Amino acid sequence: MLNAIICDDEAPARSELRFLLDETGQVEVVAEAANVREAIERLKDQGADVMFLDINMPGATGIQLADALSKLKYPPAVVFVTAYSEHAVKAFDVNAVDYLVKPVETERLRQAIAKVKVYVSGHARVGRGERIPVEKGGKKLLIPTDHIHFIMAKDDYSYLHTDTDRYLSTVSLAQLEAKLEPYGFFRVHRRYLVNLACVAEVEPISGGTLQLQLTGEEEKIPVSRRRVASLKKALGI
Repeated sequence: MLNAIICDDEAPARSELRFLLDETGQVEVVAEAANVREAIERLKDQGADVMFLDINMPGATGIQLADALSKLKYPPAVVFVTAYSEHAVKAFDVNAVDYLVKPVETERLRQAIAKVKVYVSGHARVGRGERIPVEKGGKKLLIPTDHIHFIMAKDDYSYLHTDTDRYLSTVSLAQLEAKLEPYGFFRVHRRYLVNLACVAEVEPISGGTLQLQLTGEEEKIPVSRRRVASLKKALGI
């Protein structure tokens, strides 16, 4: 599920878009805002993967907000939803993921959501402060996702490797994969899930497969043959 904020100065328009997003089953609207100031406050409070923005609003415009968001370290995806098509060029100048014209059609909205998912995955967002519960020395700890280099499955457990230590998790690798995929993690092998941001070297080995060298790690990570093509695509190589 993607977390979304809707920013539109017209309440009926916000309600209609919320309904359409709920209908897709892919997006949870975590907040609404009637202007840019409120949108910024909601983003600080809630965090979001995507912001659905009107353009013409009292005070600052959606274009101005999108321009400011693009300068963040971990900006949310921006999808403009407006009654006017003439702003499209400006919208993409501020790195909008998509541009929808009201009234929004369901299929067109689904296409925009698909683009947002690609954006979120590619940018490995950790801006929401997502953390993974682990165990160490009899204590329960919470590890930020961007601290994790890779995760290895062993028996019924998972081991999270960071730049400083290794931690035990009772969560399965499949569950961690589903949770961490939007943050730039990739299942390279039935036993390994890696943070793509930590991949320093991709080494071809016999049999047409690969192994990975991660930043700060001595252990090399195997890539199963059936995942080679999709991994290369994810890394842009």
